[in-house]
Amino acid sequence: MFKLTRALFCAATLLTAGLAQAAEPIVIKFAHVVAENTPKGQGALLFKKLAEERLPGRVKVEVYPNSSLFGDGKEMEALLLGDVQMLAPSLAKFEQYTKQIQIYDLPFLFNDMAAVDRFQAAQGKALLSAMQGKGILGLAYWHNGLKQISANKALHVPGDARGLKFRVQASSVLEEQFKAIRANPRKMSFAEVYQGLQTGTVNGTENTWSNYESQKVNEVQKYFTESNHGLIDYMVITNSKFWDGLPPDIRSELEKIMAEVTVEVNKQAEALNQSAKQKIIDAKTSEIIELTPQERAQWREAMKPVWKKFEGEIGADLIDAADKSNQP
Repeated sequence: MFKLTRALFCAATLLTAGLAQAAEPIVIKFAHVVAENTPKGQGALLFKKLAEERLPGRVKVEVYPNSSLFGDGKEMEALLLGDVQMLAPSLAKFEQYTKQIQIYDLPFLFNDMAAVDRFQAAQGKALLSAMQGKGILGLAYWHNGLKQISANKALHVPGDARGLKFRVQASSVLEEQFKAIRANPRKMSFAEVYQGLQTGTVNGTENTWSNYESQKVNEVQKYFTESNHGLIDYMVITNSKFWDGLPPDIRSELEKIMAEVTVEVNKQAEALNQSAKQKIIDAKTSEIIELTPQERAQWREAMKPVWKKFEGEIGADLIDAADKSNQP
């Protein structure tokens, strides 16, 4: 009798523990390195809001902006270890996992964001799952926008940048891009950029208007050249094992939410960049240089050899498809 009672007690305890465990929400830590008033920052907050509204008590999303949980150098490792469940790194961060994603760093490849949309809706879809074998699953592309060049001297033509030190992300393509104009690239994490520019460790950088304004880069850079020479986009990624292990109904709902948030982020990105540009103009700390068509053509001609240099790693067909996306 005692054995039976004890067995029943143990079974009841396990059942209670199981129910309690089942009642615990799935925690998704979503970390990123930029400010909340940027396209990515706003997207992460919207994902949290919708996930917790539509899956109440089942999912909890914790957002960590501004490198507050993991910085540029550690976030990918943290994802693979399961210390964070979602990230949205710049596409420049993926070259060690798949060389094809380097396509997004090629200078002057996309004329505008509409061309980016056309490419990502077609050939770009396959790239989301290109890293699954390494434990990384792409869920969506989030836009930030086209890049401009900043410096502590006026840059009108490529020759003006000769000898300057430019901060770049950890990307071989971006290093070669600046070497092509005889400048000196320096890899540096996003969180260190302001101080690097302030102290003269680097003389300039490249980024979007929203990233410049949110990090107050205009306080430490005298000039911005509106070059629109490259793309800063993000891939929202998750740990493949974590995602595959979610209950199917939760995973399905999160996929729907991600698709909805992506539409909103990409719609708002251009407006946020234009607003940030206006704030920089209003601050009167810097001069914005608008290139003439002839000047822009010089920058494009100087940087375009980088395409050929990475053709073997990326694939000529993929580069050709991206170039053709410029035609509506």
